[in-house]
Amino acid sequence: MNTARIAIVGGGLAGLYAAYLLEQKGFHDYVILEARKVLGGRISSIPVAAPSDGPASVARNRFDVGPTWFWPDIQPQLDRLVRELGLERFAQHETGDAMFERHGDESAVRMRGYTNSPTSMRLVGGMEALTDALRSRIPDARIFRGHTVRRISNLDFIKVDAVGEASQPTAWRVDHVLLAAPPRLVECAIEFMPPLPEALARRWRATGTWMAPHAKYVAVFDSAFWREQGLSGEARSARGPMAEIHDASMSEGSPALFGFIGIPARARGDMPEDLLKQNCCAQLIRMFGPEAAAPQAEFIKDWAFDRNTSTVADIEGGQGHDAAPPAGADSGPWAGRVTGVGSEWSPHFPGYLAGAIEAAHIGVQALRDRMRQHE
Repeated sequence: MNTARIAIVGGGLAGLYAAYLLEQKGFHDYVILEARKVLGGRISSIPVAAPSDGPASVARNRFDVGPTWFWPDIQPQLDRLVRELGLERFAQHETGDAMFERHGDESAVRMRGYTNSPTSMRLVGGMEALTDALRSRIPDARIFRGHTVRRISNLDFIKVDAVGEASQPTAWRVDHVLLAAPPRLVECAIEFMPPLPEALARRWRATGTWMAPHAKYVAVFDSAFWREQGLSGEARSARGPMAEIHDASMSEGSPALFGFIGIPARARGDMPEDLLKQNCCAQLIRMFGPEAAAPQAEFIKDWAFDRNTSTVADIEGGQGHDAAPPAGADSGPWAGRVTGVGSEWSPHFPGYLAGAIEAAHIGVQALRDRMRQHE
């Protein structure tokens, strides 16, 4: 059996930031167990050949199919991390008029646009630039990709059972577990022995996972033709398939538009992806003109059918940000042994990128305080 002091379940933003904090505090006896073959969790930025050549150019020309924005004015902790890691940020493009589309065959209506406050910011290279930067500061030996945690047992120690690559069982003996995954997914996918307190399990099960019901469409173009028309790229539609559209252009890269698909997840599951792409492209043509007919690249990410993000309850549930549930048990065998540090456990920004930073910081700080008491 493998051993470590701490197991971090999940290699998304919260898990990587928790490991980063541990490294900063000089604590290196931990492992990250990530079910996916790649790190990042719900952060995913797809590269597209950029106007200039070279790998560095492609790395900067990535488009987010997961979270896209953060708001420094109200999320200073995340903004400090962005600056600390030396990442480049830029404001979401909002200059110009917006388009609105009603039901039926009515043409899209052009109306005066507006600027959001606080300012929505993005990262050069997409949000994966953030997880890439954190990953670069974590030793390879601490990270185990393709390891799906199936059971956490509270014995004289904590035993974490996982299924690794090629379906090989693996196990770790640890003192504490940081759960850097959505509460509902944790409660649904991991067996706890003995069971978690029923009230706690019920709260975790009732907490929706942000992004889980959503799908995003991105279309990359050779020119920002909508800006040339005095449009911001922002649009709202009651006709669909996209309900909300924004400019997704890189600050020094390719122009692009992206939209949140408004079709319910169950209905999307019955629709071939190529047909959904065709319908999304047709909507861009209706709203922005014939130049939208020939994207350089287009892709869809449907989080509802990502088994490492979504559960049946997420597909059938709402799409809002739920209040944070308790991060652990107050009493009983699990008290002080397992702590939720994923974004949905954030007191102030549950489900947001800033929430992952806040929850991980709170969880790691509380864990270090407990460890000092026993040293």
